[in-house]
Amino acid sequence: MDWQAIITSLPSLGEGLVVTLQLCLVAALCSLLWGTTMAVLLLRASPFWLRLLHLYSGLTLGLPLLVVIYLLYFVLPEYDITLSSPAVGILALTLYYAPYIAQVVRAAIESLPKGQWEACRVLGLSRFETLRDVVLPQTFPQMLSPLVGLMIGLIKDSALLSIISVQEFMYAAKQAISDTYAPLEIYLTVALCYWLLNSMIDQLAMKIELRLTRYRRGMTS
Repeated sequence: MDWQAIITSLPSLGEGLVVTLQLCLVAALCSLLWGTTMAVLLLRASPFWLRLLHLYSGLTLGLPLLVVIYLLYFVLPEYDITLSSPAVGILALTLYYAPYIAQVVRAAIESLPKGQWEACRVLGLSRFETLRDVVLPQTFPQMLSPLVGLMIGLIKDSALLSIISVQEFMYAAKQAISDTYAPLEIYLTVALCYWLLNSMIDQLAMKIELRLTRYRRGMTS
């Protein structure tokens, strides 16, 4: 094991990891926002918009993320739409993961008893107020686990952005390998970092879920 190669590469790998975290944070927030919006529209939209949303979801879910990245990066410039590599990465991850998030959110919302919707209507709450104050606080705990799984997948898939020269973690790893000629050491370091990062996110989500569902355990005990 060439420890010197690892130590020499740590600064550049650290910079790449920071870029990955920044890109994933923005993409996660955008995909959560767009996915939640899609979920609400799927519950309330007109037939025309429903068909468009189902068409978009079907196309996105049926394509590999790599194809989505290529379409945005290589095809859009043919129509005079040129985006920077980081912007393409964020847009690709957002478009790809939003339909999955929409299905999770929609399923959670539909699981709430209809009586609660009717009670909120009787109390004079608007649909937005009902979603914000009644529905989402109750359904968030059951959404948390699948949403965290999707976010972990988003982080892992962000490694594909290195193919369009986004200077994230995997791009930095390739550069480090070309400088040190130590692929085993560099890739093992990268794998360990990804594993630690995703494990930390998973453990944090479990703690939040336990805290949010504490009242349910108290009711059943």
